[in-house]
Amino acid sequence: MLDRLSSSQEELHSEELQEETRAVGCTRIKDCSDRQIVSVTGTLRTVTLRPRAGVPALEAELFDGSAALDVVWLGRRSITGIEPGRRIIASGRISMNRGRPVLFNPKYELRPVGQE
Repeated sequence: MLDRLSSSQEELHSEELQEETRAVGCTRIKDCSDRQIVSVTGTLRTVTLRPRAGVPALEAELFDGSAALDVVWLGRRSITGIEPGRRIIASGRISMNRGRPVLFNPKYELRPVGQE
């Protein structure tokens, strides 16, 4: 109890996200390795439109309390429900881009808003 009182809001949120990751049976982002097929869950921190090689690409940063990864949907300008603060489960093959894990065009599931 004392630990919870002395922890910052960010630390408490990270612990909550890691508990959710275990509860739904997903892989922690910090445990993901290059070319591994994974299912990860977390909160979208940012969502931006950033063209790649002239093709529109919707990019989001997914944070699960242990680490962050980039989720990129090529050829998309927007996706309904993909917005900062939304929790999702994303599945696909991890790629490394400049030392950072990335999921390109993942299968995804929006978590119910009432559970956030």
